[in-house]
Amino acid sequence: MGSGRLVAVFGAYGHTGRFVVAELAARGFVPVVSGRNAGVLKELADEHGVEARVASAGDTESLDRALAGTVAVINCAGPFAATTGPVIEAALRARIPYLDVAAELEANLDTFARYQDRAREAGAVIVPAMAFFGGLGDLLVTAAMGDWTAADEARIAYALSSWHPTAGTRLSGAVSRERRGNARLRYRGGRWERRTDEAPTLRWTFPEPVGVQEVIGEFTMADVVTVAQHLAIPDVSTCMTADAVRDVAAPGTPAPTATDPGGRSDQTFVVDAVVRRGGTERRATASGQDIYAITAPLVAEALERVLAGRTGTTGVAPAGEIFDAPDFLRALAPDLALGLPPQHS
Repeated sequence: MGSGRLVAVFGAYGHTGRFVVAELAARGFVPVVSGRNAGVLKELADEHGVEARVASAGDTESLDRALAGTVAVINCAGPFAATTGPVIEAALRARIPYLDVAAELEANLDTFARYQDRAREAGAVIVPAMAFFGGLGDLLVTAAMGDWTAADEARIAYALSSWHPTAGTRLSGAVSRERRGNARLRYRGGRWERRTDEAPTLRWTFPEPVGVQEVIGEFTMADVVTVAQHLAIPDVSTCMTADAVRDVAAPGTPAPTATDPGGRSDQTFVVDAVVRRGGTERRATASGQDIYAITAPLVAEALERVLAGRTGTTGVAPAGEIFDAPDFLRALAPDLALGLPPQHS
């Protein structure tokens, strides 16, 4: 557990950041809450009895002060296109691990492209997309792969009962759309493609009680980035239930509302990962409540394992590469209900 160690949380007062701060405190860490808004930051710090350090991505000295004396930094501040680079640089200067919860495709691709060599040479650990989108799907695909060293295809399907986006989700989505223009991204044949056609509408059979649902195929999320970085799978895709896509796209959909003492909404999710090699398929599934809240135990468990040296590599590494995927997933009970392949039961 945390044993009182200081962990910087940049973007701590955002919707997901608040879950992360609470989870770190519950695990015995001492969060150092950081961000630009001094007033909101003080309120959060007072609530948890911790230190607040005002910092912004555009101010190098403030970031260095925010990370001073900490053992790691978790970046929860979107849009990540603007924050990942500066906070990673600060982590490298401080010689501490960096983790983030970025769901932005472009930000994650940038992190791998810009920092892989530097981080590996420095023996540093950088874990991007350690969240519902990116980390969870990657862990499930890796668990489903088992002893396979390669597969023909990986598909990850998300069934959300609803999707009430946070302000951060909307802002990050707008930044990604601006960077892509009219195109969408697809990973096919071992390379990224820019597409201008409409994403296909398909049917996906989720585990009961969800069952058959209409999904938007090639609804490409961060899982495609992370899986493609370390597994020999030429075709990787993600799809999302059509109702959830309509929710997140509608300008009038409200933000999440807490329905339990922990601040979680009543949203439920199922993530269904299928890998295929020839005519054989393997499947791993996870279900739980609130895609934003589940990010907190995901990134906090990753932090504990990084600090304990329970990692398989250094450099920029996705969850499935740096951690023992089945063991990691099982450690998240009771936050996740799992269905893993027989070879991992």
